[in-house]
Amino acid sequence: MEKEHFRFYIQVRTSLGETPTAIHQDLITFGGEKAISYSTVLKWHKRFKDEKMDIEDEPRIGRPVSKVTEENIALVRSLIEEDPHSTYEDIQAVLPLSNWTIQTIIHEHLRLRKLTSRWVPHELTPDQKRKRVEFCEENLQRLQQEGFKLGDIITGDETWIYFRKIGRKKENAAWIEEGQKAKTVVRRAQHEEKRLYCIFFRANGWFTVCALDKGETLDSDAYIEKCLRPLVDGLWKERPKTGCHGLKLLHDNARPHNSRAVLNYLREQQIGLMPHPPYSPDLAPCDYWLFDLLKRGLTDQKDDDTLFKSVFSVLNSIPEKEYKKTFSKLVERYKLCIKNKGEYFEHSNE
Repeated sequence: MEKEHFRFYIQVRTSLGETPTAIHQDLITFGGEKAISYSTVLKWHKRFKDEKMDIEDEPRIGRPVSKVTEENIALVRSLIEEDPHSTYEDIQAVLPLSNWTIQTIIHEHLRLRKLTSRWVPHELTPDQKRKRVEFCEENLQRLQQEGFKLGDIITGDETWIYFRKIGRKKENAAWIEEGQKAKTVVRRAQHEEKRLYCIFFRANGWFTVCALDKGETLDSDAYIEKCLRPLVDGLWKERPKTGCHGLKLLHDNARPHNSRAVLNYLREQQIGLMPHPPYSPDLAPCDYWLFDLLKRGLTDQKDDDTLFKSVFSVLNSIPEKEYKKTFSKLVERYKLCIKNKGEYFEHSNE
């Protein structure tokens, strides 16, 4: 069968409301190995859906140019400046250049790379950027000049952990054969089963894990009783002579953490506080490291007991050197924040 016949068949079936998958399956049944590819069916199906009924190839302006010249470099630069989201195909549709030429111009001559737009937790004001720099400088000074060690820091935070794991979008990607449909993953409902966990850890590993009961909210009283008190009790057992003296707690500025009751309790227990700037998950080890690693290691759970055991299992599987490394990264992040004048810095050039 000639290609025009294939295209005419696709045109007729498209007008009857058939899907590209169904059309391709019929072509395979009829033509076997000689059938055209699914991508070709998809291209012509889209064209006919757009009411472009001509089955002939569109005229081409000759063979693509494969020469890298100053003129071509300037043309590619102007197109990218006009639309920074341009793809190789977009540029090739405008300029008679080969794909290899376009890639060579972009990467070797223009020295460009494409990065995905990043999400940031907050649109920082100039004052907030200034505070981020000040807090980082203060913490670095303590670590460098006051004999304060990374091993003296205890950090922790709360996070919601769901019973059902759905994974990241990239983790759900899978290779499939032509004609197959991608598997579906049901998004979590607003009230899907989950529990609030509070985890504290140090440079030598996790220290305490607390889970709030179903329906329980975290206010300052609950934070003291459910989270801080088990932490303090564990420290006294580990350090019966010195207790919490000399230790520093790093947690974020959530409302329960900054209440007067919590501050008084920490003062009574001789636990100091590491200054932490507002809107700064990029400077909190729980946010930039632990919680993401923990949730990627979990699977579906049937009840509270299995979830609790699984959380412990994942935390125990993390080598001690990784806990230590994340505190070294904290120092690097303080420096990056200062270098970037308080801006979020995950995608900055170091």
